[in-house]
Amino acid sequence: MATPAQKPPKLPVTVDKPTPYNFDLGLLLANDPNPVSAPRPSPSDPSVLESHLASVARDGAQVLINQLLTTCAISSTPAGVLLTLPPPQTPLPREKPVPAPKPETKWSAFAKRRGIKPKTREQRRNQQYNEATGEFERKWGYKGANKAGQDDPIIEVSAAKEEARMAAGTSVRGDKRREIRERVKRNERRMRRNERNTAEGRKK
Repeated sequence: MATPAQKPPKLPVTVDKPTPYNFDLGLLLANDPNPVSAPRPSPSDPSVLESHLASVARDGAQVLINQLLTTCAISSTPAGVLLTLPPPQTPLPREKPVPAPKPETKWSAFAKRRGIKPKTREQRRNQQYNEATGEFERKWGYKGANKAGQDDPIIEVSAAKEEARMAAGTSVRGDKRREIRERVKRNERRMRRNERNTAEGRKK
């Protein structure tokens, strides 16, 4: 009759060392200053060294867990039990050396003298390439591409389609300008609505 496998013995929770551990809980680091007296592996039992090193590592992990549970703040949240770590104290070395500062170019020196600042993300988004002129131009705003043709002295339209669609007393140029003004007003209303929603969300 086969006997059930015996459970491994329960290891002690407390760890006693001649010299206490040094901790950096922000990095989950436990430094053991005690010398490791590792036994020499024997031909009859080559795993004795691995067993001893595993025991030393287990003691370090147990001491680190004990220190975390006794010194760090513990809170219960819907996501589970959380433990707040303190800020790290041990400086970690860089993987690569600190990059050398880039030499100043002629353009950067000129921009610094003239007070020219780099374009913002919104300004870069407001740029498009005009294949007809071969230059970059604004999509909207001052001399924007969306206003192209509204100041031309002559505007070519299809009398059968455009004149029938327009209301009495209006023109193609006037409709274009009104469309731009209405679009600006819609954007301003949306911006004000977003600001109100953001303020109400902060109050909650």
